[in-house]
Amino acid sequence: MSSQEQRKRLKEYYRECSQIHAAWAERHYQYPPPKTKPFPPDLIGLECGAKTRAGTPCKQKSTYANGRCKWHGGCSTGAKTLEGKKRSALNGFCPKTKRSHSTR
Repeated sequence: MSSQEQRKRLKEYYRECSQIHAAWAERHYQYPPPKTKPFPPDLIGLECGAKTRAGTPCKQKSTYANGRCKWHGGCSTGAKTLEGKKRSALNGFCPKTKRSHSTR
């Protein structure tokens, strides 16, 4: 099975688990917690596989639900709304507050 097919199965597994947990949240997390499917054994140790700067595939095995490691798709993609984009644009223009040093 190709790594692309495995990545699709990984995403489907996490999608099913999130639906089960969303239904549990709607029930206000009542006991007992829901049963989820066991993690597929053939997906354990799935490598990231993203193309690195050197042109070789990434060998990182700790991946997120999207099937990529923290360097190739796990980080934030930035603000999505216009309000968030304006707020993030102001980050570089905020003057630092002066801290008074206590004297002893």
